Amino acid sequence: MTRILLISSSAIDRVSLKRILNRLGSLEVVKEVPEKLVELNKRDIDIIVVSSAKEDENVYALMENLLEYTNIPILFIGTIPSKEVQKLGDFFNLNYFFYIERDIKKTIKDYEKDILQAIDKLLKWNKSKPFLEKRPYFKNLSINNIKIYKNFQEKVQPNSNLKFVLIGASTGGPRLIEAIARSLPENYPYPICVVQHMPTNFTSKFASRLDSISKIKVVEARDGEELTPGKMIIGKGGKHLHFTKRDDKIYAKLVPNTRGKFFCPSVDEMFFSAKEVIGGKNIMAVLLTGIGDDGAEGMVALKKDGAYTIAESEETAAVYGMPKEAYVRGGTVKVLSFPKILEEIIKFGYDTTS
Repeated sequence: MTRILLISSSAIDRVSLKRILNRLGSLEVVKEVPEKLVELNKRDIDIIVVSSAKEDENVYALMENLLEYTNIPILFIGTIPSKEVQKLGDFFNLNYFFYIERDIKKTIKDYEKDILQAIDKLLKWNKSKPFLEKRPYFKNLSINNIKIYKNFQEKVQPNSNLKFVLIGASTGGPRLIEAIARSLPENYPYPICVVQHMPTNFTSKFASRLDSISKIKVVEARDGEELTPGKMIIGKGGKHLHFTKRDDKIYAKLVPNTRGKFFCPSVDEMFFSAKEVIGGKNIMAVLLTGIGDDGAEGMVALKKDGAYTIAESEETAAVYGMPKEAYVRGGTVKVLSFPKILEEIIKFGYDTTS
């Protein structure tokens, strides 16, 4: 018997999909995605069906997070253009992810044949091929095998002047941020601020998970949170991460999405605010994998203001969109593979000349 988890916030969609899916096997229906996605892997589920009639950053981030943290075949029915979703599916492994682009004017019933054919294909997925094999360098990424120089951890001395590391990422970014959090030494001398495109209810759990695997402190951004050495601040979903300065100290400032940015938090919003409040000469800005151009203009502005700007190369980027736009627009000092970027972030915090 096929065991199906149906996720849909629309009552109308749930009724229509239940009629289609009930004939296939046992069916569990929920309105929202469980917060602990990895827990789904422990359950007896053959396939996840997600339906959404919305087209916003939360839906896209939800799709990415389901693919990132579950090993269960997924059928997603939504209104996001197929060409955009194709990039995501190509990266994660198309043989366990199927997307049906939906015309909002049509009903779920109109897609019954497509849905049944997609489920048939997904149930043939071979679970023995995890998507991470596409990025083999993750297996060995750690502070211990980054050869900045011999006996790195024992010899380095933190730089004395406080600077700031800003990181922006979207599609494929969570695993990279995890690798950074794992690799930073406990005496890392600078604050690190991260904007990762995620839905509102995901960033808190993401920060908690990073904190559990990191030698430094990792927290979700709070209004008035001071940026202190050795602390990583994760931009809060649904709020832009800005900065404010008081008594020569820098604090996080959470701002609503009054400008109607597609992504909230937005990397550009963080970059532009940092330029105004902190100043480019005290900043290292990193733009990692992601669809679109969020962060590109902000990186151009930071570079002009003297920041050390790095974009991820096409070699390792899951989706070479955001970093490519930063490079094309002249916003990058360097374009590097992710392992090299990780090395640069660590080197940035230390005097490696002695």
